[in-house]
Amino acid sequence: MDGEVRRQKILKEIQGSESPVSGTQLARNFEVSRQVIVQDIAVLRAAGNEIVSTCRGYICQGSHRASRVIRVKHTDDEIMEELNTIVDFGGTAEDVFISHNVYGTLRAELGIRTRKQVMDFVEDIKAGQSSPLKNITSGSHFHTISAESEEILDAIEEELRKKHFLDEQETVDGKKEKVV
Repeated sequence: MDGEVRRQKILKEIQGSESPVSGTQLARNFEVSRQVIVQDIAVLRAAGNEIVSTCRGYICQGSHRASRVIRVKHTDDEIMEELNTIVDFGGTAEDVFISHNVYGTLRAELGIRTRKQVMDFVEDIKAGQSSPLKNITSGSHFHTISAESEEILDAIEEELRKKHFLDEQETVDGKKEKVV
């Protein structure tokens, strides 16, 4: 198969997938090595395609999606509820990051857009594979969330507010202010 044809098929497969597509799976599907896939992804990115590498595989991040950064705070036991709230409203938790006084910004790509991915993520944490990044900053952390529209992001934010997950500060006049 011609390299350009393969790259277009790879792009179509990633764009059409509801979940991240692993490099190993792409290599198997196109009968090439994993290294060829990595090179193809680099060529596709250079051509302007917004392909993001996550711990679970490649996803396309189209410019048609709205995104925003939110600051949240919750316990370890509430991670699943927080992430399920985001995906249930049609959002994707693109990443998690903290702002640390010594280390600066520490960020991890997530690409979580389904309940199954939420469950897998929480199970990995509970299995002791890692501890949540938020624990470095007493629970306060940020997510970049994306969705098909600003209205969906507004609905996600409102639901997180109702559940007291948004980390907001009061202003002098007593109004709540989102800290971003």
